[in-house]
Amino acid sequence: MDTIIFDVDDTLYDQARSFHTTFRNMFEGPFTDEEIDQIYRVSRKYSEILFDQSEAGEITQFEWQTGRIIKACKDFNIPIDTEKAVEFHHLYVEEQQKIFLFDEVEQLLEALSKEGKQLAILTNGEEKHQAKKIEQLELTRWVPTENIFISGTHGHAKPKREIFEIIEEKLGLDKTKTVYIGDSFEKDVIGAKQVGWQAIWMNHRKRALPQNAAYKPDHEVYSAKELLDVFVGK
Repeated sequence: MDTIIFDVDDTLYDQARSFHTTFRNMFEGPFTDEEIDQIYRVSRKYSEILFDQSEAGEITQFEWQTGRIIKACKDFNIPIDTEKAVEFHHLYVEEQQKIFLFDEVEQLLEALSKEGKQLAILTNGEEKHQAKKIEQLELTRWVPTENIFISGTHGHAKPKREIFEIIEEKLGLDKTKTVYIGDSFEKDVIGAKQVGWQAIWMNHRKRALPQNAAYKPDHEVYSAKELLDVFVGK
């Protein structure tokens, strides 16, 4: 592969860590890590649904940001109102300013950079918020600023073909020698495969492959170490 493109959230770092800290600061009770993991996964599901609705102009960005935790809490019978959801969102954003790369991801970026591979980032989300995460993760150590693509900047979000085609044009890449790495089957794997790229599913949450899926990943890995092994060997 000549070009390797990465998703950010829950691909390059552990997004659940920020969620766990925020949840424990906001909600009292004897919640186990496993229970908070379940709430996190449900909130991610709602986040993707509401993000799509926000992108389509069906709801506001505020409704997306607060709705994901409100709906997740409702599924687990955890009391929450809009005011508390706003507070949760703000604290969650603060915690995401403390994120750090998986160790093996840092090793991978270093190795690929030394090999002279073209590296890029494609992430869904609001421009300012995602840019802060990219800055916190220090991704420009390996990825040129002009190779960083945020959906909120371009008006198209994964899995729409348009955002992938924008990258093809901007980077002048050969799609047969391009691979995209992400944690979301629906957004990342389908998005990349439909335009002819290869796709690696960073499935460290061990989600099930959707039945009758039109596409399948070229590789499925369950940890950052397995991802590193795909490129640099064991």
